[in-house]
Amino acid sequence: MNDTTFEKSRLTLLGLGAMGTVLARAWLAAGHPLTVWNRTSTRAEPLAAEGATVAGTAAEAVAASDLVVTCLLDDISVGEALSDVDLTGKDLVNLTTGTPAQARARAAWAEKRGARFLDGGIMAVPPMIGAPGSGGYVFYSGSRALFDARQGALAIPAGAMYVGEDPGFAALHDVALLSAMTGMFAGVSHAFALIRKEEIAPKDFAPLLVDWLTAMAPYVYGVAGHLESGDYTKGVVSNLAMMVEGNSTLLRTAEEQGVSSELLTPFMALMERRLAAGHSNEGTTGVIDLLTH
Repeated sequence: MNDTTFEKSRLTLLGLGAMGTVLARAWLAAGHPLTVWNRTSTRAEPLAAEGATVAGTAAEAVAASDLVVTCLLDDISVGEALSDVDLTGKDLVNLTTGTPAQARARAAWAEKRGARFLDGGIMAVPPMIGAPGSGGYVFYSGSRALFDARQGALAIPAGAMYVGEDPGFAALHDVALLSAMTGMFAGVSHAFALIRKEEIAPKDFAPLLVDWLTAMAPYVYGVAGHLESGDYTKGVVSNLAMMVEGNSTLLRTAEEQGVSSELLTPFMALMERRLAAGHSNEGTTGVIDLLTH
């Protein structure tokens, strides 16, 4: 019997912060028997009223279920909560935010203690959990057998996407997407700063910015194609020489508007280095080679 069948598997959830609480509610709403534990026990009281069993200790909570999910503050918290707990025969799914190296180390730690292990990267904020159509999902990596057996339960709070046997891949996918988002936020911040002191309503500018970023998004596929083929010039319309030349207008406009260019100049400096190395006909893909070492 596995979680893709009609039976509702029993789960244990360790950690009832903002994310842990909505995860718990999603599983309870789907009819899964749920045992919960939190270091601050008062956080479990509302869930007890909704049908969860509250354990007094992490060990008691783990003993209650074969499927154990952790959603704690950090990797250190996971180690502390499970330090003296018997994990033999357990399926341990770690949804605690961490790095790829931490996930790999935690997988080896769990396997030595007799547990199968999956690491997860949650690509959602709490309001998206348990909300059909929200677009939220979770990357999973580690034991394929565990994922296949438990996919039904894991997919209840949000979509479940398996990305590989390497336990670090879920965290790597998570951080890579968040890093791209951070860069986008930097560009958005600079754009709004440029118009901040002018008689341009931010609410009127916003849809123009959304449309522009949406139109530019397919650039990602071009970069992927360049990296796969090794030909960084294929399909390039605005080459590196043109873009570096155009950067001067961006910087001059920022100066005129009294806006710091500090969000733009690190990337521009990399573009200039790549151009100076003789790659004028490329796009910006070559910057990636300057970042990796």
